[in-house]
Amino acid sequence: MKSDVDKLLNQHNELIHSENKKVVSHTQREAGDWIMHSLMLEGYDVPFKFKRKKKYQSLAGAKVNLTYYPATEVVAGLSFEVMKVVRIKRS
Repeated sequence: MKSDVDKLLNQHNELIHSENKKVVSHTQREAGDWIMHSLMLEGYDVPFKFKRKKKYQSLAGAKVNLTYYPATEVVAGLSFEVMKVVRIKRS
């Protein structure tokens, strides 16, 4: 039987799945009704972002499994590469 991750990867070609990645920093900030989360992972120069309705326990120093896709955000006329997280779990 296929796992949830396998089903997502088969349905969406752009999705990427990574396992056992160490979180270097984790920040949370309010944005309206949502809490925006930004993660920096060891060995990556790109922020991984996701949002939730509630605050999340700090993931700094933890190992996580992520399913994400690359995206671009424009801030003050400059383009920045980010990774939009679809699924995150502690490993």
